[in-house]
Amino acid sequence: MSVTNLRLKYPGDDAPLIFQGVSFSIERGEKVLLLGPSGCGKSTLLQVLSGIVPDMIELPLKADEIRRPSRWGYVFQDPDTQFCMPYIDEEIAFVLENQEVPREDMPARIRYYLDLVGLYVPDAHTLISTLSQGMKQRLAIASVLALEPEVLFLDEPTALLDDEGTKQVWDTIRAISGDKTLLIVEHKISGMLDLLDRLIILTPEGKVLADGPPLAMFEAYKEQMREYGIWYPEVWEDYAKANPQATVKGDDEGNSQPTSGATLTPVMVFQDFVGVRGGQIRTSVDNFSVYPGEWITVVGANGAGKSSLLLAIMRLIPTRGSCLIAGVKGNKVEHLAEQVGFVFQNPEFQFVTNSVEEELTYGLPEGQPRNGQWAAAELLLREYDLLALRERHPFQLSLGQKRRLSVASAMVRGPRILLLDEPTFGLDARGTLRMLEQLERLRASGTVIVMVTHDHEIVQRWATRVWQVEAGRVTEVAHVPTVHAVPGGEPLLCK
Repeated sequence: MSVTNLRLKYPGDDAPLIFQGVSFSIERGEKVLLLGPSGCGKSTLLQVLSGIVPDMIELPLKADEIRRPSRWGYVFQDPDTQFCMPYIDEEIAFVLENQEVPREDMPARIRYYLDLVGLYVPDAHTLISTLSQGMKQRLAIASVLALEPEVLFLDEPTALLDDEGTKQVWDTIRAISGDKTLLIVEHKISGMLDLLDRLIILTPEGKVLADGPPLAMFEAYKEQMREYGIWYPEVWEDYAKANPQATVKGDDEGNSQPTSGATLTPVMVFQDFVGVRGGQIRTSVDNFSVYPGEWITVVGANGAGKSSLLLAIMRLIPTRGSCLIAGVKGNKVEHLAEQVGFVFQNPEFQFVTNSVEEELTYGLPEGQPRNGQWAAAELLLREYDLLALRERHPFQLSLGQKRRLSVASAMVRGPRILLLDEPTFGLDARGTLRMLEQLERLRASGTVIVMVTHDHEIVQRWATRVWQVEAGRVTEVAHVPTVHAVPGGEPLLCK
């Protein structure tokens, strides 16, 4: 598998040229990680080498030579994009049918592949649409493994998985990879570095910065990776050293302002509140009060009910009991939208316009002067590195760019409460840290943040409260009443 002198551009006259002469080859059995900042073309490169581009997705490209594998499997960033059937067992049976596996052998084979990725369900004939995103991702991997491919293209295969699920997936890939060739795009690198033979680092422009053994590349190119905002093993430690005031939780000496207490009026009050999906209770909260300026991280295993909690608060699923939000009269989505910003786990679920800029201005109040709309959009475009993409359709963005746009569009109204479902998945280090800094400034000004996350670094460094969800039940496992704000409201990472 190889590519020589690859050049490619996205549709549109003003679209920049990427992969300006990219060349490399991968030998049979090699395990290679493509690492680079969001938007540099990592996923597109996987699609070129697999043949998805240009055979299925037409993009203008030129290359002196491209050698592609004949037997391969591809795991996409968004699992919903690769399912062909409505039920779990039917999805894997579809693959087995195309391989002419006898019908009587299918149930055992289906169970084998589901067990291989740790997708345990009482009944394999379950609608895929009822699964959590993390469970869907495991199913996508299982269906690809059923192909018995020689080459696996893995595009962030663990992005939506909890720690246990992530470990299971990489353990599975280690166990089955053997002489298989792996080409991987992944931001969560800590659990899979020992699997790798090579690391190929891409610049923001899509050029090859370095190619070699992972540990040597991390050591030799650490400064460039920090400059480009690429994940490397010591990112969090280096950030904490450079910005000790950004994520240090408050102390008992009065050095920070209290974010909650008896003197403040709660913004949100739960009383025996439950959310229902498919006729079953998927999330329940007994009696919690939430105060201005609290940052609540919601943690738990895939399928525990974390996303259902946010959907219930926003009344996007049926609810019972009470969740009162200050200043909101009524329990419908349109009543809540003025006070509550919502970010779906899949950013594409919330896009409603045809350009990045329209997506931001769409959420601004009607009647606001047009120049005010432009000013607000311009600020968000700049803060989220979307300025050069303002006219591009949201679906043409990379996953990291889509994620930044989804969060920015939720912020545009200045909501009192932000509900964020895995807002940092698919983001590079720069995008993650900038987003966290922006959220911390909002928190310091009184905004409530409720964030579903699997990232323990975020939980430990930024949260004031931690809610654990197990089998749908929400309990509080940590409460830190004070936090240092980001000084001066200025970005702490890089300009």
